[in-house]
Amino acid sequence: MLLPRLLVISLLSLCSTATMAYAPLDKLPSGSRASVLIESLTGEQTFLTSNNDQLYFPPASTLKLVTALAAKLELKENFHFETRLEQVNKDVVIRFSGDPTLTTENLKQLLLTARGKGLTAVKGDIWLDNSAFSGYDRAVGWPWDILGVCYSAPASAITLDENCVQASIYTEANQKTRVYVPEHFPIYASTQVKSVTKVEQESSQCDLELISSSDNHYQLRGCLVERKKPLPLKFAVQNPELYTQRILHTLLNQLDIELEGNIRIGSPNKKPSKLLAQHRSPTLIPLLEEMLKKSDNLIADNLTKAIGGQFFLQPGSFNNGTEAIKQIIFANTGIDLRNTPLADGSGLSRNNRFRSHDMAEILRYIWQNDNDLNLIALMPKSGLSGTLKYRRSMRKEPVKGTIIGKSGSLYGSYNMAGYGVDKTGKPSSLFVQFVTDYHPPKRKSDDKPTIAPITQFETLFYKDVVKFSQAIPKK
Repeated sequence: MLLPRLLVISLLSLCSTATMAYAPLDKLPSGSRASVLIESLTGEQTFLTSNNDQLYFPPASTLKLVTALAAKLELKENFHFETRLEQVNKDVVIRFSGDPTLTTENLKQLLLTARGKGLTAVKGDIWLDNSAFSGYDRAVGWPWDILGVCYSAPASAITLDENCVQASIYTEANQKTRVYVPEHFPIYASTQVKSVTKVEQESSQCDLELISSSDNHYQLRGCLVERKKPLPLKFAVQNPELYTQRILHTLLNQLDIELEGNIRIGSPNKKPSKLLAQHRSPTLIPLLEEMLKKSDNLIADNLTKAIGGQFFLQPGSFNNGTEAIKQIIFANTGIDLRNTPLADGSGLSRNNRFRSHDMAEILRYIWQNDNDLNLIALMPKSGLSGTLKYRRSMRKEPVKGTIIGKSGSLYGSYNMAGYGVDKTGKPSSLFVQFVTDYHPPKRKSDDKPTIAPITQFETLFYKDVVKFSQAIPKK
């Protein structure tokens, strides 16, 4: 045991001064701010700690660790989102719950089941009940310029096909382009984009732009550099209610179910109802694994609203969901987040703020209670799975496979929070990396390829995490 203890002491001595003396931070461009720490899970050793760990930074998607913890503490293991198809007199009601996994095929199966029970015609209206959630579908602090892309799809009670539509754009001769959307998607897309050379694009400063409207129309403008293959696009559905209405019309025609009335949003003021069919999402653990490994914003935000709805016994919203998360965390862990600004559960909002000290406390609690929580196994592993599989700073030894973490990035922010593992593969340290105001000079097309400053910093930082984690003596 002598050699590991000496190694720990030597590692600790590397960072006995203030954070700004930590050499890897010199790789970040001027103006960047960082809060970093590395701590032992099994002892009192601290390899690195910031002198600004009480300051607030944008957490980005590392916030999903907090959402996941609150979900495990508040919701039962068999929690699931449920979509119900009910008959109320002459009307039919589809009661949505914000299921982020519900697909058109699932909706079709609901109708098929109901048809098998005799529903060949609807004499009244079909109602799409969206009462499970209230308030905004997009959190305060979501930038307007990303609302058209799928990672910022609206967190709505009526959610179908992840509120996301696949498309593509092609460059053609004579500076023309064309956009393609599979015909089964009930949206409209057009293009005014010019196909240009790389030199023309740089000289004109003309980029690809997306303009979306509330009737699910999408217009592409600007310039696109000539390419042999189409550029894949993912449009966030701007109006999930309208999208679902149009999908439902198509399904009714396919299944030969006659509708005498209209498809409406809301719920009829009539009782009682008769259950004809129901669909359940995967249970909590599979939902959390998808959320953490793929950093799924829609799952995170719809879970946040579901937590708020259950905790406060009212329709879920961003407001009551984030407040519920704070109260649940404090009641169960003693970690006080009352003064922590939170606007959503995904980390997408620019209004979210978090302290590295508090994130470390969250990580420590998860590790201490993981026999009950089982959250660490759901997180990505460096160079092997999820969002960390292809991260440049984690692809090679000794970092590959030796870090379990949750990444998070926003404009100017590059974050990571998680665990370093010992030689047996078990977590032995925790670490937090909050880097913000990161704005390196733009590289010109004729510049030689270089390694990005953030990658240079992370490569050194994660190597230190691994060294410390594997040098900690076992108790």
